[in-house]
Amino acid sequence: MNYDIIVVGSGPGGYVTAIRASQLGFKTAIVERESLGGICLNWGCIPTKALLKSANVFEYISHASDYGITVNSSSVDFNGMIKRSRDVADGMSNGIQFLMKKNKIDVLKGNGVIKAGRKVAVTDETGKTVEYTADKGLIIATGSRSRELPNLPQDGEKIIGYRQAMTLKTQPKKLVIVGSGAIGIEFAYFYNAIGTEVTVVEYLPNIVPVEDEDISKQLEKSFKKAGINIMTNASVEAVDTKGKNCIVSIKTEKGEEKIECDVVLSAVGIQANIENIGLEELGIIVDKGRILVNDYYQTNLPGYYAIGDIVPGPALAHVASAEGIICVEKLAGHHPEPLNYGNIPGCTYCSPEVASVGMTEKAAKEAGYDVKIGKFPFSASGKASAAGAKDGFVKLIFDAKYGELLGGHMIGANVTEMVAELVAVRKLEITGEALIKTVHPHPTMSEAIMEAAAQAYGEVIHL
Repeated sequence: MNYDIIVVGSGPGGYVTAIRASQLGFKTAIVERESLGGICLNWGCIPTKALLKSANVFEYISHASDYGITVNSSSVDFNGMIKRSRDVADGMSNGIQFLMKKNKIDVLKGNGVIKAGRKVAVTDETGKTVEYTADKGLIIATGSRSRELPNLPQDGEKIIGYRQAMTLKTQPKKLVIVGSGAIGIEFAYFYNAIGTEVTVVEYLPNIVPVEDEDISKQLEKSFKKAGINIMTNASVEAVDTKGKNCIVSIKTEKGEEKIECDVVLSAVGIQANIENIGLEELGIIVDKGRILVNDYYQTNLPGYYAIGDIVPGPALAHVASAEGIICVEKLAGHHPEPLNYGNIPGCTYCSPEVASVGMTEKAAKEAGYDVKIGKFPFSASGKASAAGAKDGFVKLIFDAKYGELLGGHMIGANVTEMVAELVAVRKLEITGEALIKTVHPHPTMSEAIMEAAAQAYGEVIHL
């Protein structure tokens, strides 16, 4: 069978690409070997947020007296939380099926291997293989999986990845998490909030190491206050899984420490799914585990494209979606603007939440900018006080010469819902002075953005 566009992989890169292609008039098919929605909808973004919400609700109940409410008793139903998370994921995956039908996109179930002539061979669960041809373009969007370290081989029971962390049959009493990126930090919050004793081991000097240093320090302070054991400048050398529990050997600045726990979660990053899909046979160029593409996601072979976690750039769902839209709009003869990877928001959905876009203070200074820094704490926010969520702050970094917002960094309640304002400010090149004069509603958490800008220019009112 012939299509105009075939997309291999149905994650937030793949399914969004397929829908936009169909909207543009292309006859489109999508190949998926597991569940529609890929890792994000089934094992990543969505089900983890469902777990985090359960933890958040439990925390509210546990602190109900702070709000003048008496709750006689409450307890964690761990299996109930897991079930709710899976139900949410299943509902989202079913929603993608509806969108495929609505947009007249054929779903080709099976494992896809890319062939010459813009063909993809799809082998279904019975072993039957059918070849399909993409006349206009074959777009690879196969995503990524949990990366394994040689000294941390995942057995799925005692040393686990994020998939198993979402579907454990029993709640661990003690958990060691290796790595403090978004995945590790979100699970650290979830398990600690429901009563598990959590240790986070980070090789670098700060947790959430891609964030501004002030954000990292505040999150570490908040996590330690919540009872999470944070070990930075530390590395897991080995895990002994022979006994009932795990014995984790950790190299620290003070020497080696051993920690006993039920489960070790390896959260040391991701690895692109590029093996055994036909890249080598076709001669598609790969560098450092990622497929090389141009500004419009064409590989070195005409007619073959790649987007998402398998190409260089941030491995984020919203990035993959944006890349796919740009790719098919270019194929349709439109003139899309190449993606500005310097203006991509990043979010970590722990409590307090973390959100950022653009340069850190350190990166801005290293790039030679003379900067103005504005910082506004949520402890000075009326809405945050009313909500009982005074932890955190907004930090804005401006170019002192032109007033350009170089970077924005936030930690606090609901900041993941606020960061889009900063992305728009940077996209539209709004100056710090203009941001100060942009009237924000009162009382809101978002007022802290205006106040942080005002603080940078010596005009702050409420601090």
